[in-house]
Amino acid sequence: QWLQEAIAAEVPEPNAMTVATVGSDLRPSTRVVLIKDFDARGIVWYTNYQSRKGQELAGNPFAALQFHWVELERVVRIEGRVEKVSDAQSDAYFNSRPLDSRIGAWASPQSQVIDSRTVLVANAARYGAQFLLQPPRPPHWGGYRLVPERWEFWQGRKSRLHDRLRYRQDGGQWLRERLAP
Repeated sequence: QWLQEAIAAEVPEPNAMTVATVGSDLRPSTRVVLIKDFDARGIVWYTNYQSRKGQELAGNPFAALQFHWVELERVVRIEGRVEKVSDAQSDAYFNSRPLDSRIGAWASPQSQVIDSRTVLVANAARYGAQFLLQPPRPPHWGGYRLVPERWEFWQGRKSRLHDRLRYRQDGGQWLRERLAP
């Protein structure tokens, strides 16, 4: 409901969320991605599996997501286990993307050091010529789903007496708890 209200309020990038993971060095890292789907199973986004974020998730399949809608004084935090979505779901989303974005998934060795922007432009030209109008989904690109184990909803209020509600799983049931702000 809050995502729909952020969209209706026309806040900038209402579907932007921060993904936090932890690498093998036990250091946290964050990145902003766009939510592309959600249902009872969880929240879905798409990226390069070989990126830093993909490597961190391969080693530690837990993450936290955060939405922050400043204009609405709202924050949603979600924590849980992350899994890859099916190839069919990744294919369907990939094929719905604009052609330039599909070529870009091939052209960008995400999170890798490159000499210059020329590398990206040359890669895009090469893959564009190779695939023309029908680039297939790269094997290193697809979707992730965070399966929620905790949700926290923060609503700003005057006098710093904000509302914080946490929902967490306990024995297969969701418990609702009010947290002090």
